Amino acid sequence: MKVLITPRGFANYGLDEVKLMESKGLDVDYNDTGKAYTAEQFLEKAKDADAIIVGVDDMSAPVMVRLPKLKVFCKFGVGVDNIDCDYAKAHDIYVGRTVESNSLSVAEHVAALMFADAKNLYPTIRDVKAGSWGKRTGIELAGKTLGIVGFGAIGKQLSSIATGIGMDVLAYDAFPISEGAAREHGATVATFGQIIEESDYMSVHVPLLDSTRNMISVPQFNAMKNSACVLNAARGGVVDEDALYHALVDGDIRSAAFDVFTTEPPAKDNPLLALDNFLLTSHTASRTHEAEKRTCQISTDVILTQLGLKD
Repeated sequence: MKVLITPRGFANYGLDEVKLMESKGLDVDYNDTGKAYTAEQFLEKAKDADAIIVGVDDMSAPVMVRLPKLKVFCKFGVGVDNIDCDYAKAHDIYVGRTVESNSLSVAEHVAALMFADAKNLYPTIRDVKAGSWGKRTGIELAGKTLGIVGFGAIGKQLSSIATGIGMDVLAYDAFPISEGAAREHGATVATFGQIIEESDYMSVHVPLLDSTRNMISVPQFNAMKNSACVLNAARGGVVDEDALYHALVDGDIRSAAFDVFTTEPPAKDNPLLALDNFLLTSHTASRTHEAEKRTCQISTDVILTQLGLKD
């Protein structure tokens, strides 16, 4: 049986897992090119695969219909925006995810963005390197309110970090949050409206669905504190970026710090990029050595389990 592995991280962090799969008699084809496969390359390699560990490659119905041997694939991550899960389910193709492999890494990245915002790190470092020695005045995070929208693995990790530095945490999720889970991670269960109105920092951790697209838009920005900062390390499209631009320019909110964008990379002339009160990192929140290693291990375990080769 053949296993295709498309994420480039496997060549750096998953070679032990490649050897493990080969020891089970699997023919493993992993991406060691340093580049993402084109759609044509992916289809050529995947056409005879029994299993795939997939990154951002297109796994829509028109693609999967051309993969007659496919029994299982695992997303090298959590988001399934690129996968037609309904088609897979209807055709008995198992879809796995590497849940919680990078939740701590993402939570730490969001915390880093909060510190960068609060202490004016980006503009200060930029100005010092340009020869200026101006002294901007920041704020303390202790005592501020962090609102977390989406209290899954990442939201819980972020809550624990935030309470550890003295922040008050409000948590909301579309699914009920147990009082025990909230208490364990130092959060208070709140409504979405409470988080919008009361947060000094608000971080979204929800998937991109029809129900979550642009869930933070003009009405929400109008209801926020003028001193609020919006954080998004979930998915581009959850926050209405046009509305965000006007909210930042008009002073409806103070700042925003993102790791994701609707179109990645954004156009160079995107007006948000010209704003000092908007920070954007290049979708790197999950990219730590530890998370990459865990993701390789978990995705390998999914493949071996579903192929009946797990000890």
